[in-house]
Formats: sequence, C-alpha cells, structure tokens
Amino acid sequence: MYYLVYVPLYLLSLLPWFVMYRISDFLAFLVYNVFKYRKDVVLSNLAIAFPEKTQAERNKIAKDFYRLLTDTIIETVKLISLSKKGVMKKFTGDASVINEVMAKGRNLTVLAMHNFNWEIVNHNVSMQLKYPFIGVYMPLANKIFERLIANMRTRYGTIIIPAPKFKTDFIKYAHTHHILALVADQNPGNPNNAYWEPFFGKLTPFVKGPEKGARLSANAVLFAHFYPIRRGYYTFDWKIATYNAAELEEGELTKMYVAYVEECIRKHPENYLWSHRRWKYSK
Repeated sequence: MYYLVYVPLYLLSLLPWFVMYRISDFLAFLVYNVFKYRKDVVLSNLAIAFPEKTQAERNKIAKDFYRLLTDTIIETVKLISLSKKGVMKKFTGDASVINEVMAKGRNLTVLAMHNFNWEIVNHNVSMQLKYPFIGVYMPLANKIFERLIANMRTRYGTIIIPAPKFKTDFIKYAHTHHILALVADQNPGNPNNAYWEPFFGKLTPFVKGPEKGARLSANAVLFAHFYPIRRGYYTFDWKIATYNAAELEEGELTKMYVAYVEECIRKHPENYLWSHRRWKYSK
C-alpha cells in the first residue's frame, strides 16, 4: 500500500519547478475560493491579530498565506526526488551560529514557530550541523503519509521523535550533547496547565514543556524564524535568548518567546499557519 502512494508522488515530484508552482497556484485558488478550507478560522485569526487593518488588507494576507501553504505541499512532494544540491539551492540561511553555541559546551534548545517551509529548512539546517539534531513533531494519523514524511525528514540526519512518545524516546539522548528543536506555539492540551501571555493583545495559552525542559537541563536557547525571500527560496533569522535557561525566572523564557513570535509575524504576516486556532481558549 505504501508504494501505491509513494510511486505516483515520486513521479509527480519529477516535474519541473515551474509546472509544480502552476499546480500550487491552482490548488491555492481551489482551497481559498472553492473549498474555503478553514477560511473562517484564518480570517477570524487575522481579525484578532490585525484589527487596525482593513478587511481588504486581511483578505490579501489570507490569499498570500494559502499560496504559501500550497507551495509548501508542492515543495514537500518535490523533496521526494530532489537531489542534495537541489535542496541546498532552496535555502540561504547560515546555521553556523548553532554550531558556535554548541561548541560552548551546553545543549541547545531551538524554539521555532509555524512558518513556511519547515521541510526545506529542516533538510538544509541538518546538513549544516555538527551535532545530533532532534526534532519533535506531531505524527500524522494516516500511517502511509506518516512513514513517507518520516523517511523524508530523516534523510540528512535529523532524528525525529513523535510528541506523544517524547518522554520515553528522548531518554536515550538526554545525556548526549544535542540540539533539540521544538515548535513551541502549539495550543496546549490542557489550557489550565499553561503559561498565559498577551499575544497580539489577547491572553493566550502557551505550552510549558519547552521552557520547563530548557530550564531543568540548563540549556542554551535560540529562537528561530524562517521565511521565504522569494518564491521557493527560504532563509532564517535567529535570536539567542539565553546561554543558560536555568538562570531565568519561571515564565520569563516563554514571555520572551511570545514577544519574538509576534514580532516575526508582524514582519511577515502571511508566513504563519493561520489555519490553526491560535485563540482557541479564553482564560
């Protein structure tokens, strides 16, 4: 069954880039105008985040978001057959700062957010690193696509751990010199056990795990923001939050992270996963 899905996707991935992006344009039109995939959620989120903008401006952000979303889907398919050289051309970010921080002796926690295209960034960053790079992710319900994505994400050395198995699977790496990458703007499973911080002017729950783990392990912490510089080409910005999270007061790291996420979104408002309900809970 796996190869019944893999082979057609592999053949599709052999199409040239300009054809792939025409497919993405068509998909974006369908998703936004015909199927209206989570369009009410996207526009509601944008209204909360940018009340000062006109409806026309928010609609423009939404359309640009959907194109980035379908570009990410198409680019992910393309990665199935794309050569290492081809992958490297798609990303201009320099991840040497991560190696420099690691050389100081502490483990590093990288806190990212839901930006595009995380698959291309993972491929390129993992190729630049000198240390074990561990990514935590939410597994897909479909076992076939879960296997396909897992194989792709680990191609250049990334170690991936499904979030539900993190407590058991991370133990074997806990006492090694490593980099742990987390997307820390997930909605918490239990909003009553979360840090509540102002996010675009509205109190919003953020998971405690990333901060708790970094403080307990006295990790260095780096915030990462990746984004397109032109269609299909990506880079990333970063900020070193601390060289020792144990020195921070409880909640301080999360407060810094939330401020950084909002700052990045304001710079590139279309480059955020607006289709997930960021303001799902009220305090």
